Amino acid sequence: MRIVADLHLHSKYSRATSPEMDVPGIAKWAKIKGIGLVGTGDFTHPQHLKELKRALKPLGNGLFEFEGVRFILSAEVSNIFQHNGLKKTHHVILAPGFEETEQLNDKLAKWGNLESDGRPTFGSRSASELVELVMETSKDFFIIPAHVWTPWFSIFGANSGFDSMRECYGDMEKHIHALETGLSSDPAMNWRLSSLDKYSLVSNSDAHSPAKLGREANVFELEEASYRELIDALKTKNPKKFLLTYEFYPEEGKYHFDGHRGCSIRLSPAEAKKHNNICPVCRKELTIGVMHRVDELADREPGFIPKNSIPFENLVPLSEILSEAIGKGAGTKKVDEEYWKLIKRFGNELEVLHAGEEAAASVSGERIARGIANVRTGKVRVLPGYDGVYGTVSVFGNEKKFEEETSSSSKQSSLGDFG
Repeated sequence: MRIVADLHLHSKYSRATSPEMDVPGIAKWAKIKGIGLVGTGDFTHPQHLKELKRALKPLGNGLFEFEGVRFILSAEVSNIFQHNGLKKTHHVILAPGFEETEQLNDKLAKWGNLESDGRPTFGSRSASELVELVMETSKDFFIIPAHVWTPWFSIFGANSGFDSMRECYGDMEKHIHALETGLSSDPAMNWRLSSLDKYSLVSNSDAHSPAKLGREANVFELEEASYRELIDALKTKNPKKFLLTYEFYPEEGKYHFDGHRGCSIRLSPAEAKKHNNICPVCRKELTIGVMHRVDELADREPGFIPKNSIPFENLVPLSEILSEAIGKGAGTKKVDEEYWKLIKRFGNELEVLHAGEEAAASVSGERIARGIANVRTGKVRVLPGYDGVYGTVSVFGNEKKFEEETSSSSKQSSLGDFG
């Protein structure tokens, strides 16, 4: 059974999250996006857990169902602690059932207030202590370090991270089998570290609104869609079961390059180093991005592909493709009309993004079809994101507007020469 899984997202009980992120809303948009298995998000929040227990039908195999969509119990938690400086890490936890989830929540409630946020924060509790507590509760839990490269709240982040898995987890490292690459990196960037070869590299949306579901996802081929089958595929990194991941172009992530948002400065790692990682305009420290941090820790050159690597495919959300093709903003009436026309014809967004150019053209015309095809073949150009600003993707990279944006970005990068 081939199944697309998005394992990390948030409910309406997390801060800055859409009120539509409840079970019906998540299920509705999972179908639209082509996601067959989706995380519940936020099982640590008491009210959300009550709603999950009321809405979800147990399938008897560790997964649950609502209106034809499979769910897996998931949550993200934050740890802030001292370890040779202040460290901040996020972890995704997958749970095998409600009983185990309630047992874990009882223990976590002694660490912090679970009702304050769908993604609770535990001060003075280390990442290794979290792993130990979870695994003592049940060895069937599965823990994934979240968005491992972002500057804040990640195990390798430039501002509060570690230089190795062992430094972060100590003996508890043995319980970690997968890492989440995050929007600002892709598997190829992680392949540059030989120490990460043993881990499955997963990709998830970290969605705070329904329309963001599936912007990154994982594709599995399982004999049965069950909790144990899924976890086994991740633990063994079996390429016959774990087929590939769908990825953002990592440059589109909002921390790919170095920079300073307040001064509109975007710099490559090499450019940032020339300025000693100081903003050439205001003379404050730059926010060091993911690419820079990967360069610091890598022991391989770009382009290296490990023998046991799981392949990946870069995608751009359909609404972004339509927005550029039509020349209207995402969410405008014209873009929405084309979006729903394509969904009606092909069934879901992933099917649209993999549709043949001729088939797509028959629904929405040659320009939109060419944009979809360009994404699949990598014929895009991206202005890298930096310091919390998302990158800009052009699926028609040779057009004048994007050339002007590229020129403007180049001028921004060279401002330091005059500082």
